[in-house]
Amino acid sequence: MTPPIPAARLQQVQAPIIPEIAGLIRDHPGTISLGQGVVAYGPPPQVLESLRQFGTDPDQHRYGPAAGDPELLELIAAKLQRENRMGLAGRRIFVTAGANMGFLHALFAIADPGAEVILPLPFYFNQEMAVRMLGCRPVPVATDADYRLDPVAVRAAITPRTRAVVTISPNNPTGMVYDEAELRDVNALCRESGIYHISDEAYENFVYDGASHFSPGSISGAEQHTLSLYSLSKAYGFAGWRIGYLVIPEHLAEAVTKVQDTNLICAPRISQHAAAAALRVGSAYCSGRLPELAEVRRQVLEELAALGDSCRLPPARGAFYLLLKAAIRLDSLSVARRLIEEHRVAVIPGIAFGLTEGCYLRLSYGALDGATAREGARRLVQGLDAIAATAPAS
Repeated sequence: MTPPIPAARLQQVQAPIIPEIAGLIRDHPGTISLGQGVVAYGPPPQVLESLRQFGTDPDQHRYGPAAGDPELLELIAAKLQRENRMGLAGRRIFVTAGANMGFLHALFAIADPGAEVILPLPFYFNQEMAVRMLGCRPVPVATDADYRLDPVAVRAAITPRTRAVVTISPNNPTGMVYDEAELRDVNALCRESGIYHISDEAYENFVYDGASHFSPGSISGAEQHTLSLYSLSKAYGFAGWRIGYLVIPEHLAEAVTKVQDTNLICAPRISQHAAAAALRVGSAYCSGRLPELAEVRRQVLEELAALGDSCRLPPARGAFYLLLKAAIRLDSLSVARRLIEEHRVAVIPGIAFGLTEGCYLRLSYGALDGATAREGARRLVQGLDAIAATAPAS
């Protein structure tokens, strides 16, 4: 008997790259991972202390409100007004199990099957995957040589089927921090075109070298067409606890409530409890660790400088990613596999981010101490030199 087959739309979705790279790392002990994007530090002590108090109230073990626990929503609202300069009139906040879930909720609320979603290249692979999963069409749009937004290219990509433009700043995978003017241009274009602007700001706390983060949701009149995504995973060091939030126009609240109730009911209440404790500590917890992270970044860049003209590495002043282009005429996945198998260093191939032409590699330095990150970067340089010697240059 022929077994049933999976949904056809899932066959159009790329395989998750992080588990694939993780499997290769497990098979090659001693590999230094410059792959998954997490921070090295853990949660504030106050958060861990707050968890010892969780569960004494029987109500904490029951389902909570779909949008989130009232105390956490109040803390998020205060943070948005204070740090993002975002007024909340005409908006609603939904606490989700991470920013990825927030993105999926947003798509459910705004896009029917067949709709188009514009994703500036390189895109974040989980977002492209989510678009395809819902039967929508991702529309990759080129950025400039330094991965900056090109509003002219975005405008040219808009069709009657377009429902949203997605921006990520600070960016994953490039580390680019978009200028306020760029984001204002895209937001105005979305408003003019009657489509949504989805602004992913998961890395808002990670900026260097004088860069500053700007929230498009703070623009006057943006409340009707701007959806903003945030995560507590990165800044507060608890990625595995799965907690983030989504800020939406009021008119989408009914739709997002349906999605939240069906998919999650409510974000895990113990994670909401932890998130509230983290927000009471405040973003100074993250900013206090930025100097150490910036030093790791400096050491990695110092090692990568040895690649010289054999690698192109545009400026990156945000998140904890670098995206380089190696002058190797091999696909990025093959190079990533060889780097693990032959040189014991792991990076993420650019093909996962929609970069199919050329050998692009993303590396993350957030989870490592300076010495380990430096050694990883050194192995990467040696590995790319060795692979280039056996493969023709691009």
